[in-house]
Amino acid sequence: MKNPLFLASGILDESATSMLRVIKNGAGGVVTKSIGMNPRNGYGNPCVVELECGILNAMGLPNPGIKEYGNEIIELRSKTTVPIVGSVFASNENDFAELGIAMEGYGVDAIELNVSCPHVTNYGLEIGSDAGLVKKIVKAVKKKIKIPVFVKISPNVDIKIAIESEADGIVAINSARAMKIDIDAKMPILSNKVGGYSGPAIKPIGMRCVYEIATATNIPIIGVGGIMNGKDVIEYLMAGASAVQIGSGVHYRGIEIFKKLKEEMDEWMTKNGYESISELIGIALE
Repeated sequence: MKNPLFLASGILDESATSMLRVIKNGAGGVVTKSIGMNPRNGYGNPCVVELECGILNAMGLPNPGIKEYGNEIIELRSKTTVPIVGSVFASNENDFAELGIAMEGYGVDAIELNVSCPHVTNYGLEIGSDAGLVKKIVKAVKKKIKIPVFVKISPNVDIKIAIESEADGIVAINSARAMKIDIDAKMPILSNKVGGYSGPAIKPIGMRCVYEIATATNIPIIGVGGIMNGKDVIEYLMAGASAVQIGSGVHYRGIEIFKKLKEEMDEWMTKNGYESISELIGIALE
């Protein structure tokens, strides 16, 4: 990677065109929309609401299915050498393995197993909360493909589930399970009632997860959650992450956020006498 800044899954990643825009604006890598075996419509509106310190959403994993989405990855791969991570979701290890095979065939560089979506049944948090099932899924996928397999965890589960999964990398964290009630309507705002909370409010939670994982294992970690500026990235690196993903930050600072983060990181590193990002990784663990 030219820099440690990935586009997170679910943000401007439904098409090759939008992902190319992100890459041209400085992203060091991109993660695709979470893709399932078959097309899925997702939930009805309202499915997103901006709160005081972040964004609450319950999209419901809408996607065109792995066969249709393959065209987007093939097109993207033909136009960039930047790393592409294929995010997938399923309800069992066999489907996860089939999705991994397809993604590898389309040209992605790694697979991200979404076992942590906080607002769907049968596909998300229920799977990620079962240590035995997560390990079985990772094993099934790794048996079928040669590229690295990452597992994306929820802040609502024990980090040991990811550590013991035998994945090649851990992505921490997914959005936190949350709710917002409209007191005038006397009901939850989201059509699904419960959603996933992202943005600045969850950064300390993501930081804690990354730090605890890094102190317990040498498995590479990608930090996610609440990154808004260059210092946020540096903080995640110091906690033990080797790279980070940017999601809600695109909403707050625009698609140019990747260039801005890189500039802010360079400025801080120069001011503080650091020449390489590798010098920062895990420094807070010492």
